[in-house]
Amino acid sequence: MPQLSPTILYADDALIVADKPAGLLSVPAGGEGRQDCLAGRVQALYSDALIVHRLDMATSGLVLLARGPEMLRRLSLAFEQRIIGKHYIALVHGHLASDAGEIALPLGDDPDNRPRQIVDPLRGRRALTRYRVISRSGAGNNAVSRVELRPVTGRTHQLRVHLMSIGHAIIGDPLYAPPESAARYPRMHLHAAGLALIHPQTRVPACFESAVPF
Repeated sequence: MPQLSPTILYADDALIVADKPAGLLSVPAGGEGRQDCLAGRVQALYSDALIVHRLDMATSGLVLLARGPEMLRRLSLAFEQRIIGKHYIALVHGHLASDAGEIALPLGDDPDNRPRQIVDPLRGRRALTRYRVISRSGAGNNAVSRVELRPVTGRTHQLRVHLMSIGHAIIGDPLYAPPESAARYPRMHLHAAGLALIHPQTRVPACFESAVPF
């Protein structure tokens, strides 16, 4: 599937920044024909590449990979300490009432519907997303908002569940949007557009951007 080839935006002796297309797994998954993934494709070019964080298969955009275990350790620690900043762009159903805000709802597994996640006030893990509305368009069933999202925590499906839970599911989301949304749109409209970090070797700040494909 050459159309799923990632683009290498940057590479040096410490790290690699790849731009993942929607539809490509970040890492191998169980099951027939689910071994093709971003990590494997980058490792074909850089044998010591190790993935630092993941994007959902349906999400496109920037993914950080480390060159070797020591860089993986440093970059993973930077993620844990929230030194690495990420922002996403999404198109969502409806018009958000506020121009900016926070969604703080704890998330956990939906035991009856894996891999879905649910808001779970009792057993869920803390999850926080900050959002800013970039634009609003359309009306009624065609009302759409373009939003910038900054996840403070990194829970599974966090952005997707948080937006759905406030009534603004991401357009084309196969798990959390209404079925007609996924049927109408060929992809989920969520893109990891920006990555900011302190380089683990040079200690110089670095910023990477990826053009939003929708």
